[in-house]
Amino acid sequence: MNNPSSLNAPKIAKRPAGARGLTELGWLHSHHTFSFGDYHDPAHMGFRSLMVLNDDVVEAGGGFGTHPHRDAEIFSYVVSGELEHRDSMGNGRVIKAGDLQYMSAGSGVRHSEFNPSKTAPAHFLQIWLRPRERGGAPHYAERALGSAAQANALTLLFAGESRDGATAIRADAEIYFGRLAAGKTLAVAAGAGRGVWLQVIRGALNVLGESLSVGDGAAVEHVTDLTLTAHADAEFLVFVLG
Repeated sequence: MNNPSSLNAPKIAKRPAGARGLTELGWLHSHHTFSFGDYHDPAHMGFRSLMVLNDDVVEAGGGFGTHPHRDAEIFSYVVSGELEHRDSMGNGRVIKAGDLQYMSAGSGVRHSEFNPSKTAPAHFLQIWLRPRERGGAPHYAERALGSAAQANALTLLFAGESRDGATAIRADAEIYFGRLAAGKTLAVAAGAGRGVWLQVIRGALNVLGESLSVGDGAAVEHVTDLTLTAHADAEFLVFVLG
């Protein structure tokens, strides 16, 4: 018989960078944390409302042609290089390293994403969350926070309602950018009944006894507060999900 206390003990499941799915198209090198496109793994179909987390490198001049989306909260975080975005709402932007782009697809939107450079690759994270409700008018926003975020702190980027400078999104989620110097610790307030996904962009973290380095992710359950320790200067994303 299961011990009731053990069922509610903190739980972490590491998703090593090297174990992710891979798509190679010449102009695109994509690692998939969860099942996506031709990569299908029943053991990795998402985490709570987090549906897609792709680590993409697009070669100079390459990109995704115009294609449709609906009923998805879509985020891009540019790690290095630049990403040019155009959509059917009339937005046309070049997103630079350290910046984030948000698009709520709602009832339907078409967009394209290209690397405008003729010489340098573009490296970015493509993230999709499941919205609270289907439909609604599509929406677009940007956050230029990565390069200006405070040291040894979490910066709230997006939340289910506008608060603390966050952009409101249509999902039961808070998304934070974290920057932590080697040897420093940082607390994440998750709240009862919520799950946490961590994704390391640079450096190395220790979380509940697990070591996470560049490209590693981890799902954490049964915690209300979580302590992160940096083994090397680290940058990372934190998703607190209902």
